[in-house]
Amino acid sequence: RPAPAGHGGGRALDEALFGVTRVLTFAGAQGLTSASGFFFERDGGLFLVTSRHVLFDAPSGHAPDRIEIGMHTDPSDLTQLATLSILLYRDGLAVWHEARDSGGEVDVAALELDRSAMPAGCVVRPFGPQHLAVGFDEFDVGDRLAIPGFPLGFFDTVHHLPVVRQASVASYYGI
Repeated sequence: RPAPAGHGGGRALDEALFGVTRVLTFAGAQGLTSASGFFFERDGGLFLVTSRHVLFDAPSGHAPDRIEIGMHTDPSDLTQLATLSILLYRDGLAVWHEARDSGGEVDVAALELDRSAMPAGCVVRPFGPQHLAVGFDEFDVGDRLAIPGFPLGFFDTVHHLPVVRQASVASYYGI
């Protein structure tokens, strides 16, 4: 049986634990909210993906100017964490990309990360195109899901890992 992650054992550093991060929002020095985000790598770019309302929500007046994310810096000692601060505006323009589909805006935003600004030795296992479903017919009602994240600010405060909850598909896509 492999040792738990962070205890020097042979457990793989996987996307479910190292592909997600806690996102803290700030207006100046004032902390505002916490949320979940995940890393996604495509065509050589590394992105942080989160809900758009985490970065800007007009109805509630939520308008942070920066976010902070925690990044593990030692794969064998998960208590080691560095913080990356990311400005949300450059020359008055938002730096994130917003998602749209045929129905209009989607509550998803992606920020491209500057790898040169990331902490030395950071441990990131991003999701990528290989993790995307080819078709929604691959999923049936009742299929099990694992959902890693930081719900309501909860997380492993020692190793800075997300909470992983289990769920199941409740209905067919489009219904």
